[in-house]
Amino acid sequence: MLDISKVKTPCYVCEEELLENNLKILDYVQKKSGAKILLALKGFAMWSTFDLVGKYLAGTSASGLHEARLGREEMNREVHTYSPAFIEEEIEEIARLSDHIIFNSPNQVKRFLKKVKDANPAISCGLRVNPEQSTAPVDLYNPCAPYSRLGTTLKNFDPDIIEELDGLHFHALCEQNVDALEGVLEAFENKFGEYITGLKWVNFGGGHHITRSDYDVKRLIEVILNFKRRYNDITVYLEPGEAVGWQTGPLVASVLDIVHNGIDIAILDVSAEAHMPDTLAMPYRAEVRGAGKAEEKKYTYRLAGNTCLAGDIMGDYSFDEPLKIGDKVVFEDQIHYTMVKSTTFNGVKHPSIAIWTKDNELKVVREFGYEDFKSRLS
Repeated sequence: MLDISKVKTPCYVCEEELLENNLKILDYVQKKSGAKILLALKGFAMWSTFDLVGKYLAGTSASGLHEARLGREEMNREVHTYSPAFIEEEIEEIARLSDHIIFNSPNQVKRFLKKVKDANPAISCGLRVNPEQSTAPVDLYNPCAPYSRLGTTLKNFDPDIIEELDGLHFHALCEQNVDALEGVLEAFENKFGEYITGLKWVNFGGGHHITRSDYDVKRLIEVILNFKRRYNDITVYLEPGEAVGWQTGPLVASVLDIVHNGIDIAILDVSAEAHMPDTLAMPYRAEVRGAGKAEEKKYTYRLAGNTCLAGDIMGDYSFDEPLKIGDKVVFEDQIHYTMVKSTTFNGVKHPSIAIWTKDNELKVVREFGYEDFKSRLS
């Protein structure tokens, strides 16, 4: 178990054993279903762990040139790249780096397919479609919301390009269970089923919360196997991001000062805006180790970031004992969709990145300073 006393704050700490436990669950799904699972780099891109991740997963899914290069250089298993719109100056390099490339529209297929094939004759090409069915809990993360730019709807689909493609891709989930996938899959087959026969693969996208304790893994395996039976043992891909990094480690902070303005306010050496942006965008309340809701325990504090943004607030939490300057505050589950979104806003020190190894040692893999802040500007 992570020894918080050894952590110099601020710091993201990925716990190696917890990460491997998630990977074992995902690998179990692969072995039982025959599906291939990719790490979605948009959700977890801690490449210092890729030797471990690559032992279990089939590869990485990227959203553009930089992620594709990271996947190729640091894991070097399958690289699948999708973008809402590829850039002409980058497309040939992306093709050389990728095993699969997934276009967002028939127009992009027609514009870039020849260039892609010329750059990498072995590449497998596909199209992202929009099944227009989703129960994603927040519109910000709903790829099938009205007027979505992500994927081609049946109305805008061009059957003439299907002979040029090896697969179809859809993504409509957001941290959801298998029942949501079943609904989306039904809509996908109703709309695009006639085009699936003859394809080599279908990618079910991300949002599958496979490693969550209440996820119905057995049912997922059945859904995948049944789909493969319907379509002549077609290859199925899944590309979760959150399921890989889910509950694999915290962001550890320290109390810098305590002020009072109608409520006790603890100012921390981390920022919700810069270091935990998903808590504001989703939004959701991050769990704090040993804390309860406001007034639930004896001492209540508003936890706040050390930036000039008035709304840089994590929320109100209560504790059994009063907080003191120098006390550590542990925000649980801050590895997935956190580091990938963090910034150097306001010049506040970016948290270090560390691994708590299976040998119970803290290994700091990256520290940040002034040059990291300066190099993002000009």
